[in-house]
Amino acid sequence: MPHLLATVRPYRPEDLPALHDICVRTADAGGDSRHLYPDPDLMPSIFAAPYAALEPESTFVLDDGRGRAVGYVLGTSDTARFVRAFREVWLPPLAARYPEPVGPARTPSEEMIALLHRPERMILPQLAGYPAHLHIDLLPAVQRQGYGRVLMHTFLRALRDRGADAVHLSMVTANASARAFYDRLGFQEIAVPDPGPLTYLGRSTSLADG
Repeated sequence: MPHLLATVRPYRPEDLPALHDICVRTADAGGDSRHLYPDPDLMPSIFAAPYAALEPESTFVLDDGRGRAVGYVLGTSDTARFVRAFREVWLPPLAARYPEPVGPARTPSEEMIALLHRPERMILPQLAGYPAHLHIDLLPAVQRQGYGRVLMHTFLRALRDRGADAVHLSMVTANASARAFYDRLGFQEIAVPDPGPLTYLGRSTSLADG
């Protein structure tokens, strides 16, 4: 794969299968998640596809030089608006395939399906000063080559153009390499009560801040 020719470009609908693949192969704290979630569409239906569907203008991919997406950054400039659209537009067609679990989740898949049915979990008072949020993932072959920074800067410029002056993300606390990446880009920890296995980070959308 000619990685030196990789470039960041806007998302196109034909990129959707690649978005699914990238999400699945990075959804276990940065590693392949197929051993945890047998349904290959589950994790993308929560963390990737809804952004491409609801806010394609805020979705960018790393093209390997041959038209294939090998990384992405996606998100929203307005989390509250996105949550409403997730609840009203995105979730209803998925409810039959992924019915809401009754009682405590018994498997990793049920834990994720419970999250699918609670998009309002994305709205926390501590994050009000960071109205935008994002997800960024790259396949292992193109990591640690500077592409993550290029993707992030592309996304931050897009947020700035849409009037969002700060952005947040959540990450699995155990993912030390991801935390080091975000630290280098100027993200700082946001204190959130009882965050579970997650750490919340935020920063300005100004490129001067990282």
